[in-house]
Amino acid sequence: MFKKCMIFGFLILAVAGGSAFSANYLFFLEAQGIAGYSTALKKAVFFSMSQLEAMQKPSLGFDYVQRFSGESGDFAVLAIQARLAVNAEGEKTLEPQLYNAYLKIKTRAADIWVGHNRPKFGLASSLDSHAQLLQPLSMNGFGFDRDWGIGLERDYAWGNAGISLTTGSGMPLTFKGNYFLAGRFSRGILNQDNYSVGFSAGYGKVLDVMGYHLMSDEPMEFSMAGLDFTWLRNNLEHRLEFLGGGLNGQGVFALFWRTGLGLLEESRLKLEAQPVIVFARQKTQIQFTVGATYLATADWTLRAMVQVDKDTKDARFVIQAYFYKGIRF
Repeated sequence: MFKKCMIFGFLILAVAGGSAFSANYLFFLEAQGIAGYSTALKKAVFFSMSQLEAMQKPSLGFDYVQRFSGESGDFAVLAIQARLAVNAEGEKTLEPQLYNAYLKIKTRAADIWVGHNRPKFGLASSLDSHAQLLQPLSMNGFGFDRDWGIGLERDYAWGNAGISLTTGSGMPLTFKGNYFLAGRFSRGILNQDNYSVGFSAGYGKVLDVMGYHLMSDEPMEFSMAGLDFTWLRNNLEHRLEFLGGGLNGQGVFALFWRTGLGLLEESRLKLEAQPVIVFARQKTQIQFTVGATYLATADWTLRAMVQVDKDTKDARFVIQAYFYKGIRF
């Protein structure tokens, strides 16, 4: 199924025809190296979260964005982002990964997208973490970082509102009676107001997946609501999210907080701390992560992370070298 999705994405690119490589495109090469050590596994690891998860692994890929314009301005955007990742363990040595694969149409009423994009649920719908070591609640079982489907959203002078209907299968395109309906509206525009407050709600039957691996054939009932808050001030930033509701017939509650401090000129060095608390099945799971990000050059970013997970009794140290460079043809 994944191969079919990849072919579909490249077919869309081909349909763009002669305008695909016009002045209205952006093309980036992406590469990353990942290495670390896990005290629970007692060995070196070459992933940031789990061997089964898509994030983060040694990989090589590209990020392509094509804008289509008319006399009145842009009317559509095509985005395709893919990687070929290396699995240091397991039978599958090379793993193709498709992140963005969507076409967005701009209308007077709203922007409409179809394909593989962020569902409109939670803080992750407005926070791009595809290259980062620290991950939001969407990568901890509360929603999806990317999902297949359709969505619409609109920007207002006071904020943003949108809704999406997706498969509830995450990275792979899988149909087993699963679906995910979500919506979010926010007040405040970060680059103008330095804050944003969002409210989300999601409902459906979703699949239990880790990366491209299906953990169960039976969809789980998902019914949650959440509140998120982002505040930027000088060289400080805070991101908080509260989610609560039902998952697979069990009551769950999650709290996420990420605080960051920018240092050096233009905050080239950022120090972050992130506690995550999840209460489910009468059990409390606590995960604490600290990280550092250094913009070495315009193309190279160096990251490091130390994560302590009370539930798995694991302490993990991970370093990342990330390359992202624009190319013109």
